[in-house]
Amino acid sequence: MTQTANQPKRESLLLNLLLNIIIPTVILTKFSGDNYLGTKWSIVIALAFPILYGLNDFRRTGKLNLFSALGVISIFLTGGISLLELDPKYIAFKEAGIPALFGLATLISLKTRYPLVRTFLYNDKILQIDKVAQALAREGTEVEFNAALKNASYLVAMSFFLSSALNYGLAKYLLVSPPGTEQFNAELGKMTALSFPVIAIPATAVMMFALFYLFKKIKVLTHLDLDDILIHQ
Repeated sequence: MTQTANQPKRESLLLNLLLNIIIPTVILTKFSGDNYLGTKWSIVIALAFPILYGLNDFRRTGKLNLFSALGVISIFLTGGISLLELDPKYIAFKEAGIPALFGLATLISLKTRYPLVRTFLYNDKILQIDKVAQALAREGTEVEFNAALKNASYLVAMSFFLSSALNYGLAKYLLVSPPGTEQFNAELGKMTALSFPVIAIPATAVMMFALFYLFKKIKVLTHLDLDDILIHQ
């Protein structure tokens, strides 16, 4: 199927990994010596790649993605802490703080009319929510579904808290050299490289479990097949 003119171009996973992880890791671990870029310029150039990637994503889509925006802010903070040669513990706090805030926001949103689980899992980009709502009303299972959404919110929050703990542990374990040294840059590069397998995969697994849990509950409570309510692109 050809891509329509008004349909945004899909993001390339390879390009994402290349610009956000692979290139910054190589620069920080291999080119931080005085014979190459030096400790400060290697940080500036390495972090420029994910920052420019995030800004280009905003230009391409024309929409502010909250996760991308926080990612850019996080990278700026990492660069600032490193260039100012502050204690590495601040990077560990920053690494843990952002996902922890998402987890808290997810739990707090349960007390509002707009729980964040509707943004992360139960939204019109994934499901035909109007069709689901009609089926729930027909079956009289809205109360049970709201309870399922609450349970899914706890799972989503758990994925963020897991990411927070893993982020903090990885930063504390790896960042042991003084900032402004080649060794510190190499450790920062290693942390960037390990962030995907050590942090993203476990946290994503919990998030996927929450998604499958919600799908199963929807199928039981609406008596609809998932193929009938999923958004097909």
